[in-house]
Amino acid sequence: MHRFALDDLKKWRSKPNRKPLVIRGARQVGKTYLVRQFAGEMFKHLVEINFERAPWFASLFTSNDPEKISKLIELEFDIPVIPGDTLLFFDEIQATPAILASLRYFHEELPEQHLIAAGSLLEFAFEEPGFSMPVGRIEYMHLGPMQFEEFLIADGKERLAAWLNDFSLGDDMPESLHRRLTGMLKTFLVTGGMPEAVSVYLKSGSW
Repeated sequence: MHRFALDDLKKWRSKPNRKPLVIRGARQVGKTYLVRQFAGEMFKHLVEINFERAPWFASLFTSNDPEKISKLIELEFDIPVIPGDTLLFFDEIQATPAILASLRYFHEELPEQHLIAAGSLLEFAFEEPGFSMPVGRIEYMHLGPMQFEEFLIADGKERLAAWLNDFSLGDDMPESLHRRLTGMLKTFLVTGGMPEAVSVYLKSGSW
């Protein structure tokens, strides 16, 4: 399903002053899905490490040397780590806060390497004793539940979503279109904005 945040990631990819990106948001809002979709469209290779499922991979980061870390990742996953061609994706990074702090070295010494981290409940990680926030060396993006327009696109109503996106207060809206949109908005509100719930509803038509 299309997320508007995908466009933000594409802009981040080509920024001249790009920094490692940390995607924040609650569980199940689609952070991992979004990054995989982004990687599939924009990169030749994706290296994905889930630190919640495999915390032992934190041992690859003990040197704080991004070039050495990249070489160890290549050896571990047998995937080339090439700036511009490879996206490094560190998922559930809140499980190993020290890795989050080490992202500063990628910005300082290997800024050409595209790197995204994602995590839930990161505020708790930030409060860990001894945690050092790499201020000014990473950037953040917040991903929330799906928006109504994204719900419409997922339901195959791209034209309706585009029209609604250009609509302004004071513009005329035919009553028939207003009724249709109101009904779809109620469906969206009952379904909720979690991508999996939306996907299951749109496929099955069942609450």
